[in-house]
Amino acid sequence: MGITARGVGLLVAAVVLLGAGFRFAYPELTLLGAAAGAAVGYAALVAAWRPRLAVTRRADPDRVARGEPASMTLTVRNTGRLRSANLLAEDRCGERTVPVPVLRLRPGRDTEVRYDVPTDRRGVVPVGPLRVTRRDPLGLVALARPYGATVPVWVHPRVHPLAAVPTGAGRSLDGRVDGVPHGSITFDSLREYVVGDELRRVHWRTSARVGELMVRENVDTSLPRLVVLLDNRVAAHPGRVGGVAESFESACEAAASIVTAAHRADLPVLLLLVAAEPAQVTTPDGEGDGALGPLDRLAAAELSGDGAAVRAATTRLRQDRLGDTLIFLTGPGGREELGHVGALRGAYPSVVVGVFGAAEPTPPGTAGLVVVDAADGAQFAAEWDGVRRW
Repeated sequence: MGITARGVGLLVAAVVLLGAGFRFAYPELTLLGAAAGAAVGYAALVAAWRPRLAVTRRADPDRVARGEPASMTLTVRNTGRLRSANLLAEDRCGERTVPVPVLRLRPGRDTEVRYDVPTDRRGVVPVGPLRVTRRDPLGLVALARPYGATVPVWVHPRVHPLAAVPTGAGRSLDGRVDGVPHGSITFDSLREYVVGDELRRVHWRTSARVGELMVRENVDTSLPRLVVLLDNRVAAHPGRVGGVAESFESACEAAASIVTAAHRADLPVLLLLVAAEPAQVTTPDGEGDGALGPLDRLAAAELSGDGAAVRAATTRLRQDRLGDTLIFLTGPGGREELGHVGALRGAYPSVVVGVFGAAEPTPPGTAGLVVVDAADGAQFAAEWDGVRRW
């Protein structure tokens, strides 16, 4: 509850009048002071009345690519039985407020407001709660209460079409690495013959050399597995335009384009962020979203100040060997860490680096990596068809 400036002035006047009336025995002043105090008390009682409102929201859609239209429909219903609601209300949509008319809303009636949600920037736009302000007729006391839950609208990075995704890689026993576009059955090892093995699998040349029947052991070479590592460190994206690191936005668009292309091709892809990700966004019922999809994670991705995160990320990638194609997306400041990424070439047959927003091109042959300098996600997508064949 908040007392307005008018209410504060009237309350001070009431105290002064009551004090002067009792001190100098002026009943008129005492009566005026009591009336002023009663007016403030009445205003507090009027403002303290809590209207019974039911608030529902519907986002259309709740997930949208950057720049695409999205709207929010807000419905406010007076669930009370006796009194009409005559209130001032405004809804919170990101950084701005939207006025909601709740004037003379009769019991059992509702009012609906539809407005556009800003999607000019990637991110998670929180919408709500509805802020309802109750005032007394004299404007002495104002009480604001929240109604309804906060509903997120996910603004994904733009997705640029890619000509294709990288091929997989199959390793043979002699150390050679071959491209495997769609997966295959390939030779893995030899073992001794056991009863029940098919004779067509016997490797006769080796059997003749060792004097025992040896059988070929084949494995199903997995489909190409992509690992996208997004550098979300502040140091990697030093440039700011209006408080926004455009190089990071471009890297997010490139990551979204690769992930989408891989999903359309039914290929396994893993998205990793160098630094820790932000806390989960809650749903209207207060529950966490659990495991978010890659585009949702890219929408919620934020820059972090963890400078040592690259070494930890590359150590994990080296130990776990999560795929056969590694794509590292960073900004101008991330070129200093390319040595750690280059050390992963032994674990990942194909390593591609995308550098966004650099004033000068990356020197060729840096850390022995294939480096693509791009101004934005669209240019990276345009050059991707040549990257995948390197």
